[in-house]
Amino acid sequence: MTRKRLNPYLTGGITDNWTDYLLAYQEAGADGVEVGLPFSDPVLDGVTIQEASDRALARGATVAGILRDVAAVRSRLRLPLIAMTYANLVFHAGPSDFCRRLAEAGFRGLIVPDLPVDEAEPVEKAALDHGLELVMLVAPVTTDERLAEIVTRGGGFLYAVSVMGTTGERKQLASSAAELAARVKAITDRPVLIGFGISGPEQAAAAARVADGVVVGAALMRRVLDGATPDDLRADVAALRSALDSEVPAAHSQVSDHRD
Repeated sequence: MTRKRLNPYLTGGITDNWTDYLLAYQEAGADGVEVGLPFSDPVLDGVTIQEASDRALARGATVAGILRDVAAVRSRLRLPLIAMTYANLVFHAGPSDFCRRLAEAGFRGLIVPDLPVDEAEPVEKAALDHGLELVMLVAPVTTDERLAEIVTRGGGFLYAVSVMGTTGERKQLASSAAELAARVKAITDRPVLIGFGISGPEQAAAAARVADGVVVGAALMRRVLDGATPDDLRADVAALRSALDSEVPAAHSQVSDHRD
C-alpha cells in the first residue's frame, strides 16, 4: 500500500522554540510541514489558527524572522516545508522576491488560500522560477469547469478543503470530503490531501481511505496554545502517522477533538 501523506501545520513564531516543533513533527513521521506565516487578517482561518497567529504576532514574529529561524535549522530538516500565507503578503513583497526568499530559507512549496486561480499566474511563475511548488486548493463548491483548470496549475499535491468555511476542529469528517476527493482524483493523478477539520487519528484514517493523505492544523495548534511541548506534539503526530499507516483509528491520542 502506498504510504499516505501526513502534513501537520505549525504557525511560525508561535513560541520562542517553535522550530523544535518542526523537528518533533519530522521525528514523528510527517511527510511535510505547512508553516503558517502569520497575517493580521486571516480570512480563512478559524478561531484556533487566528489565536495562534495573534500570539505569534504579539511575540514580534515577522516573515523575515521566521525565514531566519527556518534557515538556522535547515541542515537538520529532511522533510519539505510548505509556507502557507495570504495573498496580501505575497503581492506586497512582490511574488518573485517573496518566492526567492522562501526558497533561500529552505522552503519547497507555497500555499496561498485566498489566491483565485484567475490571478495565480504571476505567483505560479515566480514559484516555478525559484523551485517552489504552488499548491492549489479545491473546495466542495468548485465547479467542474473550474476544477479542470485548477488541476493544471501549480505543482505538488492538491489541497482538498473538506468543508466550506474556515479552518477548525470538528467532531467528524464531513461527507463532502470524500465526494470532493473522488471528483479530483477522477481527473488527475496528482496526490490529493484533505484538510480543514481533521481533528484526530480516526478522522485522519477515514480521510486516508478516500484521499492520498491529510493536513492537520487547528487540532495541533490548540495543543500548542494550551501549553503542549514539542515532545507532546511528537506523540500526537506519531498517533496520526500510525492511524494513516494502518487505516485503523488510534486509541490514545492527545489531539483535541472539540470544536473551536
